[in-house]
Amino acid sequence: MINKPYSESCEQNREPILAVLKQAFADRSQVLEIGSGTGQHAVYFGADLPYLRWQTSDVLAYHPGIRAWLADAALPNVLAPLELDVSLQHWPNSRYDAVFSANTLHIMGWPEVIRFFEGVGAVLAPGGVLVVYGPFNYNGQFTSESNARFDGWLKARDPASGVRDFEAVDALARGQGLILQQDIAMPANNRSLVWRRLG
Repeated sequence: MINKPYSESCEQNREPILAVLKQAFADRSQVLEIGSGTGQHAVYFGADLPYLRWQTSDVLAYHPGIRAWLADAALPNVLAPLELDVSLQHWPNSRYDAVFSANTLHIMGWPEVIRFFEGVGAVLAPGGVLVVYGPFNYNGQFTSESNARFDGWLKARDPASGVRDFEAVDALARGQGLILQQDIAMPANNRSLVWRRLG
């Protein structure tokens, strides 16, 4: 029996993120979650958005924990995790009309962030919606002291990681035909960025 992993931040941010997803994914049906982590978000959002077929994914090390959360929740619309490492070329062959990712871009190195958007470009259907949650800088500046401290902590752990500049991330999205629809302020100095693909 595998103990379910637990993330305090997932517990704290799930309600504000759900409010964003209820609007952004109101007319969606197939969601790919990139970096499902513990699996907490998937079961919480899947329960509240039963019309969505929610595909979890992450690197293999996280799969036992995700499966434990999914087994307890037993939601028919939340699917067992796919193996997905953004730095490798084994993205799903399926197409999705929505993609969601939370607290991932600042963990990756910049080459992986580039591959993230390239992968999204490959799997997101025309007219599809991408929602990314996390901290971002604007005009090269931190939006809060806490984000500056968080960036220092990230870089001490992995010099390639760090809070990303919104403008650079948006340029990658535009390169995949994604147009920013909303930039929503969230608790704890985070943002929810909502893009829609042309077509």
